Amino acid sequence: MPEPGRFCRPGYGYAPSALAGLPESQAKVLYVVGGLYGNLPALEAVLNLAAREPVRPTLVFNGDFNWFNSDDAGFAAVNQLVLGHQATLGNVEAEFLAADASAGCGCAYPPEVDAALVERSNRIHARLRQTALRHPAVLQHLAALPMFRRYRVGPCAVCVLHGDGESLAGWGFAESALRDLKRDTWLLGLFESAKADVFASSHTCLPVLKHLRHGGREYCLINNGAAGMPGFANRLHGVLTRVGLSPSPIAPLYGIRQQGVHIDALPVEYDQARWQAAFLSNWPEGSPAHISYFQRISSGPAYAPADAFIPPRADY
Repeated sequence: MPEPGRFCRPGYGYAPSALAGLPESQAKVLYVVGGLYGNLPALEAVLNLAAREPVRPTLVFNGDFNWFNSDDAGFAAVNQLVLGHQATLGNVEAEFLAADASAGCGCAYPPEVDAALVERSNRIHARLRQTALRHPAVLQHLAALPMFRRYRVGPCAVCVLHGDGESLAGWGFAESALRDLKRDTWLLGLFESAKADVFASSHTCLPVLKHLRHGGREYCLINNGAAGMPGFANRLHGVLTRVGLSPSPIAPLYGIRQQGVHIDALPVEYDQARWQAAFLSNWPEGSPAHISYFQRISSGPAYAPADAFIPPRADY
């Protein structure tokens, strides 16, 4: 059996056609906020961004809104605010609900991810799970969340999920996978099976947007990476996905216009000092989360906004 943190539970999988049959919620502006990771200042920054919109946006938190918030007060605060909006499960929340901890963090890390990082993630989740078990009302609410949702923004059908088009914790929508042009046929098949124009995901931490053209149609896959951690080197903000009929009131990091719909990555500018203090109070130097994440939290990954945009190749 694979090691904890390396595999998906059977219940994580789904057929992309399951996304086609979902009821659609109408939205003029949609914010997709994945990978909040328990960052309360980032959550407050998202709400402040939403308040600047001329039209009130629909907010959907597509999983892993918990991670570093292992203190009871932080756990309660984040979940109270998030669960006042629409949400989907991430592997972090799904593993709170599991009967055992055999899957560890449930991240289903691919083989190229270092074993020590996987082990630390399992330890982070084990501690966070103990916190979650002290909040039965939150767990009851999480248990009612779906793994994916479907929206209609103008002419675009938008499928919001956590991992990829086949699994809650799939890595097929990771930046590295999307650069492999041999996978475009698979990706187009997912769009067609799901009857989707846009996939909005998270899970794999690095933001990316891939634009496809095929058979006279356009498709967009946008992964916001993380709303609660820096996505780019020396740019200490998170990223959210905005899909709207109108342009964003703040300048996007990058984006496209598809069928008249604006699909953009927006910066989530949160209070760094306050967030780092909250993080260190739970995860001081030497702790598993500090070893795995503090360098990224304090300086960002070796990645730039230009790296996140994969333009369409010629129609084929």
